[in-house]
Amino acid sequence: MFLELQAVSVRYGRGAAAKTAVDGASLGLGKGQIGVLLGPSGCGKTSLLRAVAGLERCEAGRIRMGSTMLSDAAAGLHVAPEQRRIGMVFQDYALFPHLSVADNVAFGLPQLPRAERDARVRQMLDLVGLPQAGARAPHQLSGGQQQRIALARALAPQPELLLLDEPFSSLDVDLRERLAQELRSILKDSGSTALFVTHDQLEAFALGDVVGVMQGGRLEQWARPYELYHRPASRFVAQFIGHGVFTPARIERGGDQARVRTPLGELVDLQSCPLPEAYPGGECDLLLRADDIVHDDASPVRARIERKAFRGAEFLYTLRLASGEPLVAHVPSHHDHEPGEWIGIRAEVDHLVTFPRSAS
Repeated sequence: MFLELQAVSVRYGRGAAAKTAVDGASLGLGKGQIGVLLGPSGCGKTSLLRAVAGLERCEAGRIRMGSTMLSDAAAGLHVAPEQRRIGMVFQDYALFPHLSVADNVAFGLPQLPRAERDARVRQMLDLVGLPQAGARAPHQLSGGQQQRIALARALAPQPELLLLDEPFSSLDVDLRERLAQELRSILKDSGSTALFVTHDQLEAFALGDVVGVMQGGRLEQWARPYELYHRPASRFVAQFIGHGVFTPARIERGGDQARVRTPLGELVDLQSCPLPEAYPGGECDLLLRADDIVHDDASPVRARIERKAFRGAEFLYTLRLASGEPLVAHVPSHHDHEPGEWIGIRAEVDHLVTFPRSAS
């Protein structure tokens, strides 16, 4: 692994007033990979990023980049931020308003001869798709263009690692989605290794080769986006990623395969299913995501629409069965029903995500 964090903890304050912002986080990032830290506000993702940058000291654990140990709390080692060869892109771009775009990009290259510096600036402006912007002032650019210039400035000194702290948070949703895809292409074209912080799942999945979900200072899971969605390691990850709810279920043996009894009926022909012995009495909680529930007027199972949210090509329906269990479903938007209506639904599940039965 190029970047490796081992049981890193970060604390603010001392004594009884001390607060643990990061609690024993471990992760690895390969050379040229893009990692994303995802989670709600206050979960510790920015504190972990700052620890990698050297802006916060580790209370415990170690951080290694390549063959260099950057932080080792037990040994009292802490390499200063300016010695880590790490670039950073912040939320507010932090471009210098009195400098031209070209001079902003060249700011971290004072050691290069003039000709090499100018060539590097042109290379970076080409990389971010703004080759003609060098003579302009930052205020003459759009928000998305300014963010790309901030990225060019961070990449210009050829850092070994690039850190990005919610760089799209001030941009509108459509621009954020487009820039996330562009940023991934730029980072891959430059061969950069990067660690990105966001609270937006779409950004995380658009950008990341690997994504970590954080809650309460703990890194709940560090895995490929596909793994997070289909094989969540905890109930929090399961609920945080995508739209879904837990419903009570019972796993039973049915000949040479297991079958699962749910409020929506019996599920069979599953690609993977825990054995009944995995849970006491086979009783568990089953995660049903919005894409597991299909609107089917011919189905005998009916659900009442409680809320609906228009998403363009589809509605996100919040449903409730007659027995009281809640569900959510993605339904094509030409199936336009109103809250209060009862519609037919069925489960279309090919693999199970289950957890021990919750007391609540």
